Amino acid sequence: MSFLLARIARALTHHWKRGLLGALATIFVLGVLAGAGGSAADDFEIPGTESQHAIDLFRAHTPALAGADSTLVFSVQRGRITDARNATAVRDALARVARLPGVAEVGDPFGASGSGLSPDGRLASVDVRYTTDPSKIDKQDGQRLEAAARTAESGGVQVAMRGVVVDAGQQQDAPVGELIGVAIAIVLLTLLFRSGAAMGATLAGALIGVMVGQILLAALSKPLGLPEFAATIAVMLGLGAGIDYSLLIVARFREQLAVGDSVRDASAKAAATSGASVVAAGLIVMVAIAGLLVVGVPLIGKMGIGAAIGVAAVVISALTILPVMMGALARWLRPKQAAHVEASAAFERWGGLVTRRPWLSIAAGALLLLIFAFPVTHLRLGQPDDGNQPESRTQRVAYDRLSEAFGPGSNGPFLLAVDTPGGAAHATAALDALRRAVAAAPGVASVSPAVPSRDDAMATITATPRTSPQDRRTSDLLERLREDVIPQAVAGTRLKVYVGGNTAGFVDFSDKVASRLPLFIAMVIGLSVLLLTVAFRSLWIPLVSAVFNLLSIGAAYGVVTAVFQDGLGASLLGVDSGIPVVSFIPVMLFAILFGLSMDYNVFLLSRIHEAYNHGDRPRESVIHGMARIGKVVLFAGLIMAAVFLSFVSQPDVIGKMMGLGLGLAILIDVLIVRLVVAPAVVTLLGDRAWWLPAWLDRVLPNVSLEGHLVEGVDRREEPLKVPVA
Repeated sequence: MSFLLARIARALTHHWKRGLLGALATIFVLGVLAGAGGSAADDFEIPGTESQHAIDLFRAHTPALAGADSTLVFSVQRGRITDARNATAVRDALARVARLPGVAEVGDPFGASGSGLSPDGRLASVDVRYTTDPSKIDKQDGQRLEAAARTAESGGVQVAMRGVVVDAGQQQDAPVGELIGVAIAIVLLTLLFRSGAAMGATLAGALIGVMVGQILLAALSKPLGLPEFAATIAVMLGLGAGIDYSLLIVARFREQLAVGDSVRDASAKAAATSGASVVAAGLIVMVAIAGLLVVGVPLIGKMGIGAAIGVAAVVISALTILPVMMGALARWLRPKQAAHVEASAAFERWGGLVTRRPWLSIAAGALLLLIFAFPVTHLRLGQPDDGNQPESRTQRVAYDRLSEAFGPGSNGPFLLAVDTPGGAAHATAALDALRRAVAAAPGVASVSPAVPSRDDAMATITATPRTSPQDRRTSDLLERLREDVIPQAVAGTRLKVYVGGNTAGFVDFSDKVASRLPLFIAMVIGLSVLLLTVAFRSLWIPLVSAVFNLLSIGAAYGVVTAVFQDGLGASLLGVDSGIPVVSFIPVMLFAILFGLSMDYNVFLLSRIHEAYNHGDRPRESVIHGMARIGKVVLFAGLIMAAVFLSFVSQPDVIGKMMGLGLGLAILIDVLIVRLVVAPAVVTLLGDRAWWLPAWLDRVLPNVSLEGHLVEGVDRREEPLKVPVA
């Protein structure tokens, strides 16, 4: 691999003008393909779950209950909502809503039942149901709904709204988080390199990779069925990983220039060493993220595929765009002082300190990781509701007003899809008995009468809990209904009942993810250990790395639990405490963090291994490797953490969870595991760190990360020799 990467880099650096034209042509062609690709509908199905059975039944017989929905909340501060002027304003607004594309049903708050009117008469709640699948709702649908509903404000009525369609209309277009992350990266890269050209080349390699990744996702989203959120994850990962990969290669390139190599030789050696590390690290990240397919939820698995495509794009960009930039900016990339890039005396001293008492370093690092991880012992999976939105957002206003008028459970009712063989009209007594049994269950606030479908093949019963959608007691009630109350109520009848609705769907989603988590973790760890074994020809290093990666990820889980669930510093992020951890966050964090942690592992160990292969004793190789790469690993970690933490600026609590969890986890991993624990472990293992059984050595392919195969890349020039670290 090193041989091939060196030849590619040498050619692109020497013929950088052709390389630049080729890159522009490739981007243009991909852009044309992306324009013809189209977008795919997000797949929100949760195969094999009860809520999915309910959705399938609704689709077949009551399509409006299977489509997207939102709730409009009309209220007045004085008088009653039923007063003539107020009622007219509401009716006019609802008439406009009913004419919107895709709208199937609009409730009538002033009907005979009066179920949408609050007890004090000052609020009316209206459900708007679409035939459009939730996955196909776009921002324009949400904006149309909001514009139509807010026409009631001209009559003096206050309007708030929540739901899937409203959420789509509130999507943020401006890439605020990305821009903040890039700005911080510019500052840190300038501090590291003390060179505008080096900073620019690094950013170009990363940003072009991110752009190509987004173009590829646009082209492949429809044929592969990739969800829209995959592009967001790809940007987040692409920026962080792309800058790190480019940083590693540019730093090695300047180091080779500092010791007297020609531009082409420096580019080839950087690709053969750091470039090979980037390939290994990128493969581990892609394997870890693509491993989300085993979770069994299409949405999560396809998000993993999309994110893996984004990472692949930045890896390829680092290996192709950077050599072009090195050729174009060669005169400005040469460092003025070799000491700035060749080695760090501070990290050499730090390496000596950590390796002097390795057991103490390991114990201190492990203790800190366990302290960070402790809150995970009471982690609770769930789905945050609109009660966690900023108080200024319309979803939060609607949530609070509905909670005050009808109770918090009104924000997430259960929809009982009842299959009635022989027709709902002939099952009136059984349906009424079912309704009474559900109404008598502790924790149920109200139950509506059974509503038959138009074809009489099924009936729908709405049950409203007393507690909010994210409350643990609501999940307990759902389990009680499914496992006890409903089976007893329909025993001896032909009725089949499936409890659905958004709240039930979120619970099923969490349970499905939790059930597959052990298999997913085992698969990711196994494949990552195998890749590291191939890369380093070592058995102990991959195994020890996997153990400390697990501790590092546990620390990330603990931080997220402490902040969002326990409320430690939650107010600083603009959220409330008591928020359950979003069900897919743990698997996403594990996939991303395990891969990225291995990135830094590869960067650090490849330099230590390189020094060891050139004759250093085990402890000396650690010290020399730390001196060469420690500063780069530190700045790479700071940059990636800054990119991730910048996403905390998003108003969405899920974005905040992902950004905070990833950002702090990277800091914990770099500062504790990579710069303290890993060097100490390699020192303790000594020569055994690079031991591999002979039979396994013969079976595994030989991949060099230290550039040993670079010799004789170009026979017209002197053989390339990687200098001793």
